[in-house]
Amino acid sequence: MKKHIYIYSPSGAVRDKAAFKRGVSRLEKLGHEVEIDEAALASHLRFAGDDDTRLAAIHRAAASGADVALISRGGYGLTRILDRIQYKKVAKAVDKGMLFVGISDFTAFQNAVLARTGAVTWAGPALCEGFGVADTPDDIMEACFDDLISGQGEGAGWRQHREPARNATNSVAVSARETGASADFGVKNAVIWGGNLSVLVSLMGTPYFPDVKGGILFLEDVAEHPYRIERMMTQLLQAGVLGRQKAIVLGQFTDYKLVPHDRGYKLQSVVDWLRLKLKTPVLTNLPYGHVATKVILPVGAKTNLWVEGRDAMLFWGHA
Repeated sequence: MKKHIYIYSPSGAVRDKAAFKRGVSRLEKLGHEVEIDEAALASHLRFAGDDDTRLAAIHRAAASGADVALISRGGYGLTRILDRIQYKKVAKAVDKGMLFVGISDFTAFQNAVLARTGAVTWAGPALCEGFGVADTPDDIMEACFDDLISGQGEGAGWRQHREPARNATNSVAVSARETGASADFGVKNAVIWGGNLSVLVSLMGTPYFPDVKGGILFLEDVAEHPYRIERMMTQLLQAGVLGRQKAIVLGQFTDYKLVPHDRGYKLQSVVDWLRLKLKTPVLTNLPYGHVATKVILPVGAKTNLWVEGRDAMLFWGHA
């Protein structure tokens, strides 16, 4: 099904022009009409143009009438201009059916839109890292994107990490297991929200951090050591954000390096600690993040979550 896809750059400058061209070409080969924003390849310092340029690109995307507004890449830059975005225009475009799709720094835009208007945007690929890869784009990512733009996307399922064997006499391990995700449960009509952990935490204390209670919070990050992940999780915990949710869903945390000083401290240590601190279930291994294989998630939509053992499923397309 042919769709009109608008490509724009609200964050970092596109340095890999070959990936950009490959991404556009692949979308066109899939039969879509691709419109490229006039400033998509602009560059100012590390940004895709100065603040005014990137702000104007967002508003042009919202006014384009496209079916999909897809960012070229993430990076950094959206938090600088959140106070100047015309959110009513964005929400109006969403009401007319436009799908705003992106990842990473796009978390700032998505949660600001949710906080200011309640409109739904989509956590998914960017042009360069999703469709512009040197090899063949991931088939699951492509299938999820196709389901989204064809109106057939209804949910996402995955299998959580297998819990490592632990000594039953270790009280921390026992508590983590008892409050973990192994028990079957369900959540109905909960708002799903979140995205990149670092970007989300940077919004706390601003008007662009959503006040979601009883939600499903999904999180991912890249190039952050587990202790930094725990530090940011601690901020969300102590601010009361994590405890107000019905479930915490951890995606992929990639491209970090453990060091001898860690002495066994790793990402699983963070998960265990969170489960010890929270009554809220903490799920793992959601296929979303800075990885090739990723699902697409509706930020701000009412969603159902069902868990049976290690198997988990999110539904938003139907009751």
